[in-house]
Order: sequence, then structure tokens, then C-alpha cells
Amino acid sequence: MNILGISCYYHDSAACLIKDGIIIAAAQEERFNRIKNSFCFPVNAINYCIQESNITFLDIDYVGFYEKPFLKFHRVILDHLKTWPFSFLNFLDSMPKWLQDRLTLPLTLEKEIGFKGKTLFVKHHLSHAASSFLVSPFDQAAILTCDGIGEWATLAYGIGRGNQIKIYNELRYPHSLGLLYSTLTAYLGFSANQEEGTVMALASCGNPVFLDKFRKIFVIKPDGSFILDTSYFNFNKGRRMYSNKFIKTFGNDRKFNDILETRHCDIACSLQKFVEEVLITITRNIYNETKMEKLCLAGGSFLNCVVNNKILEDSLFKEIFIQPAAGDAGGALGAAAYIYHSILKKNRNYIMTHPYLGPAFSASQIRRILLNFNLIFKEFNETELTKQVAERLAKNQIVGWFQGRAEFGPRALGNRSILANPCNPQVKELLNSKVKKREPFRPYAPAVLEERADEFFEMRCKSPFMLLAPKVKEGKRTLIPGVVHVDGTARVQTVSKDTNPRFWQLIKDFENITGVPIVLNTSFNLRREPIVCSPEDAVGSFRKSKMDCLVLENYVVDKRGLVE
Repeated sequence: MNILGISCYYHDSAACLIKDGIIIAAAQEERFNRIKNSFCFPVNAINYCIQESNITFLDIDYVGFYEKPFLKFHRVILDHLKTWPFSFLNFLDSMPKWLQDRLTLPLTLEKEIGFKGKTLFVKHHLSHAASSFLVSPFDQAAILTCDGIGEWATLAYGIGRGNQIKIYNELRYPHSLGLLYSTLTAYLGFSANQEEGTVMALASCGNPVFLDKFRKIFVIKPDGSFILDTSYFNFNKGRRMYSNKFIKTFGNDRKFNDILETRHCDIACSLQKFVEEVLITITRNIYNETKMEKLCLAGGSFLNCVVNNKILEDSLFKEIFIQPAAGDAGGALGAAAYIYHSILKKNRNYIMTHPYLGPAFSASQIRRILLNFNLIFKEFNETELTKQVAERLAKNQIVGWFQGRAEFGPRALGNRSILANPCNPQVKELLNSKVKKREPFRPYAPAVLEERADEFFEMRCKSPFMLLAPKVKEGKRTLIPGVVHVDGTARVQTVSKDTNPRFWQLIKDFENITGVPIVLNTSFNLRREPIVCSPEDAVGSFRKSKMDCLVLENYVVDKRGLVE
């Protein structure tokens, strides 16, 4: 049984192929077309999934789509009518897109991949719920989803048991925490639906002095649900998401590349604290209602590592699970999993323990590419390779690290990573000036040996997908200044020898040299570019940056084109 899941037409388009209940392949379209957060029909990602699964398009039994387009279209039309004539420009912009492709997915599937079989549509938040619970290690769990907006729902909760999911309740548009966060992201001069993580990092630099103002914008009920005062927003009335009333309350908006003021940091901090406050209240009420000890989270709001860690600490649930592509890309996974398990009633036989579901490249392919680029390289065996790279990291070199299958989701987790020495106090400035070219307040993440994580971080559970931000223990902060954020936290990835043995060995070799079982891990991309997918992408980024060396599987290239 082969089921293809698809998400597209909003942001983070993706495809996922489930074969007899097992995820064979999953990837975002941006990795192939090189358009960050691409919303396009994911034809490249689909082709990859089919090839990786060693099947043809004729072997697909079902295609699952991550939302119900006509239900969403119904909401869009009503919203335009309610806000007419202010919605006129948005109407002109959105209607051709809906009529051209968003309402005709079966025709698009037939045109693009020749598929004429059954296409099933799964509600957006149900896709999110399925993307977490049905691949989790839990037989039963409470489920909470939260993002900007699906068809109508913006937040939903329910219960998963076995292969079935029941949604108990939902909040509906325009009352949305996700849209609030995206609105503030745009207001602070960043890109909505792309740079919410930047706002999360900025929050640690401020104080929550605007918290009471957010509490006035949102009327919070005892169970954590809320009603948004729409007079502060222009969700469908023009070219920006916030109104003049919002500007009168918080001050003038920041333009891209304007200086960040203390006020901006305080607004980001207040926003973060407000979202934490609401979601902790909601999860506590879910716990009291369901009495379950385990919680599955999904939706773009739960890419917020700080929120996730607060929920784990304060919500009474003993365990949580979040799959690595928690945002809309994960909807492709959820739609496919829901069809196989919940609609076709197939038993669950898969637990998502790793994100390595994207393309890999053979040694012969990589060698040919290096030769085509006229690069001088040296090949090492695996033992020599990890020791060689560990020595370079210990000497404060910056390393492009390209191994195995690409990660599914927005975080680089040891296969498409840029690595550096976390013990170096100047490493952040080094990375920002030589490679990433990003805001100086943004933190870099530690990748730590799973079995040593508790020695350095206040961990309550493993964090294989870099979705938790625990405190760094007081006595360890001076050892790893390069990965400690201004608030004393770190966005931790715990690395298992079972799921990524080569990356684990590299960190172990680094520990043998330095005594520290941690390397700095950031995504292998330059600013405003998707994470690299292919060796060509990696070589291109390497050439445009000032990384010291590039490691493609067992091949090492120095910046000078020479290996010492």
C-alpha cells in the first residue's frame, strides 16, 4: 500500500511517501527549487519520493492532501465579503490562484504526475494531529495543534488512541495565536511565515513590559481559549496584517534593516511570554480534562523551542512528542498517515525516531561533482574522517558537513549542517561574519551526545529534533559560550549513536580532544536561502562563504582547494 501525502499552496510545500505504514521518503519542495518556504505544487519533492520508494506513479494507491480546499475557499470568500471593499486588492490577488490550481488538485495531479486515482482531503488541523500522534511512540495521548490558520481552525485539541484520532474542540479564525505571532514578525521588520524563529530569539533580549497590552488585545477565558480584538488587525483589508490602532498602541512599525530598539526587544519578549502563558493554560486544562500523561504537539507554533520547553516544565504532562516538520510541511506526512491508519484502519507499525528522509548522494556522484567544479579534495576512511574534522573544529575552523540523507523539517540535524567549536567565545561573531550573515542576537545550537546531555543541560527528556530550549547548567555555561543564549538557554539537539552514528562519532572524537561532548550545529545555508540539498548546493554555498572546509561524505575540500 503506497500513499502519497502532499502539502502546498500556502508555504512550506512538501511531499511524503508512506509504504505499508513506513515513511520511506519526505522532503520539502524548497530543497529542490531553491525558493525558501516555497508554496508551489511540490512536483520535485513528489518525484524524489517516488524514486526513493522504487515505485512508479501507477503504484500510488491514494494521494492525501493536508486540508480541504473547498472548506478553506468558503472561509476566504466570506472573509472577503465581510471586509469589502477594503479586501478588494487581496481579492484580486488571491482569486486567480484559487481558480487556477487550489480548487483543482486532482486535475493538477493528473497533469503533473499522471495520477488518476483516489485523492482524499484531510482537514488541516487533523493532518497536523496525525503528523504527530500517528508516528509517536505513544499508544494513547492528548493532542494539541496550533498554527496561523487552516480552513477555519487555528487551534485544536483532542485524543489519539491506537490508530484513531478524535478532535474535541477547536478555536476558529480570526482568533489565532499563530496569526498574532506572524503579525508581530512582520511588524518587527521580519518576514512572516519565515522568520518567527528570529522573533523568538529576539524575545530573550527584552522585558515583557507590553504584556498587559497583549492581554487587552486577547480576552482570555479560564480554559485558555481566547477572543481576539480584530480592530487591531487587518488580516484581509490591505497589504499589512496590523491596523493603525495597533501602531497607536505599540508605536511605529520597524522596516527591514532598521536599527533594533529596546522597544522592539520588549515587544518580542511580551509576545513570547503571552503565547507561553496562553498555551500553558490550555495544556493544563487539557491535562485536567483528559488525565493523560502524554501529549503530542503539532503545527507551526510548536517550532517554538522556548514554548515547547515551558509546556514540558509547567503543563503537568510527563512526556511530549513533536515530529521534526511540525509546520505545514509536516501536513504531507499527517495526511498520508491519517489515510493509512485512521481511514483504512491499518495498525501502527512505525515510530519516527529520526528525520533523515530526504535525498542522499553516492560517493561516485559526489566525486564527479567535485571534479566538475575543479576542486582539489582528499578522501578519508570513516575513522580518519571524523578524527580529521574533530581536529579542525578544535582549531576553531568552520566546517560544512554534508552526510547521508537530508533532514525533513526546518532544522539541520547533523546531515546538512555547518559545524563549529562551541568552546570558542568568538564563534558567534566568526559565524556571522564568515558564513551566516545574520542578526547578532540569534543563538547557535549545541549538538550533544545523547548520553551526556544531562551533564550540561536541564533536560527532562531527549531532544533529537532540536525542538526544546532547556537551561544550560550554571557550571557549564563558561565551557560552551558559543551555544548559550542570552537568557541562559540553548536549543539542544541530542545525538544518538543509533540514529546518526557518524555524527555521534564526530562529536565523540571532538570530546576526546577537548573534553566537551558537544559541537555547535547550525543549518547549512546562507541567509535567506533554503538548507542545501545536493552536493552542488553545498559547493555553491561553500564557495560564497568563508567556511574553512567542506566535507561531502568521505571527501574533504579546503577553502584553498587543498587539504593539509
